[in-house]
Amino acid sequence: MRANAPALLVRARIATCAIFLVFGVALGVWTARIPAIKQNLALSDGQLSLVLLSFAAGAIAGMQLAGRLVDRFGSGRLLPAAAAAEGVALVAPAFAPSLVTLALALFAFGAVHGALNIVMNANAVQIQRGWPSPIITSFHAAYSVGGFLGAVIGGLFALADAGVPATFGTVAVGVVVVALLTRGWVLNAPVPQSADSAAASRSPQWTRDIVLLGLLAFCCLVGEGSAADWSTVYLRESLGSTAAFAAAAYAAFSIAMVAGRLTGDRLVARFGAVGLVRASALLSALGLSVALLVSHPIAGVIGFGCLGAGLACIAPQVFAAAGNRDPARAGQAIARVAAMGYAGFLVGPVLIGAAAQLSSLRVALVVPVLLTLLVAAMAITLRAADPGFAGVAQSGDAVDEQHHAVGGGQPVL
Repeated sequence: MRANAPALLVRARIATCAIFLVFGVALGVWTARIPAIKQNLALSDGQLSLVLLSFAAGAIAGMQLAGRLVDRFGSGRLLPAAAAAEGVALVAPAFAPSLVTLALALFAFGAVHGALNIVMNANAVQIQRGWPSPIITSFHAAYSVGGFLGAVIGGLFALADAGVPATFGTVAVGVVVVALLTRGWVLNAPVPQSADSAAASRSPQWTRDIVLLGLLAFCCLVGEGSAADWSTVYLRESLGSTAAFAAAAYAAFSIAMVAGRLTGDRLVARFGAVGLVRASALLSALGLSVALLVSHPIAGVIGFGCLGAGLACIAPQVFAAAGNRDPARAGQAIARVAAMGYAGFLVGPVLIGAAAQLSSLRVALVVPVLLTLLVAAMAITLRAADPGFAGVAQSGDAVDEQHHAVGGGQPVL
């Protein structure tokens, strides 16, 4: 089916995938050097938590602002600049001399990171509308690969005893270069107009659809956050594994997520968004249940691997559904759903930690199992925004129309 896609969309897909990749690299390298920043500023665990919250606050603020800008100017006009800003903003935390300046720098980095998240997802949804087969998950696969590469790069710089400024500065240059190189290929289609011009001038309300999609994102990202924060702890403290083997739990989760996203587009083409999300959520619930019921470290690794494979394709389908609800206000819809999902990533692990204090970590991790079962039950929410790729693939007119709408084969700059 790829051969049927116009060359303009092929170039746009490559460009946007590259930006998803560097988006992941920037976050991965930041995460890898947090211990060095903590040590350099002699921060306590509590102080570090506060500055990390400033990053989260900035991200949510940036998401909401970007949603409005996307709907007004179009994602294509904003994407290269937002990607370049990501590189620039990454550098500031490396030079922060105090807790306060670090918090401010992280708020700014978070705001840019959150804004880029919305802009690139809106652009990916726009490319998907003109593509003759499902491709939305491939963008998120690029992000996952980027996160892994960023962690490796950060680890290598730490191994070489390089400073944080050198680490962030090097990666920032790479991010900015990618942003500049992709500028001519990014899809810059006209901003869709709503049939209701009065409604288009207003912000989208918290409609039932938006809330339900946001709830799906929330439930999914609670699982991701739980794996990130608690998988290693669970194997080490609850299952009695060695520290080295405990790390395999999150590694299995991450690798399975990348593998799931690399195959997700073929699966959605065969089973549809609803069928894929339902089956994925059930796989996640089953996998984590195995990890909790079978008290053996190997079962834990397998279970968290299944959790990663199951969660891999859910968020991309949810964001695509949000963007397709009303193309004229896709940016704001994606921003609201993404903010709810991000809240799940942040709040979920905290709630699990509190529940573990009251009972045990094994019991507390039942929460993401129940939430993934809820995702399976609510997967039908995606049906209203299913674009029906088979129909698009059979209609050359649909592809040609998109092709001419974005400039007849030439980038609209």
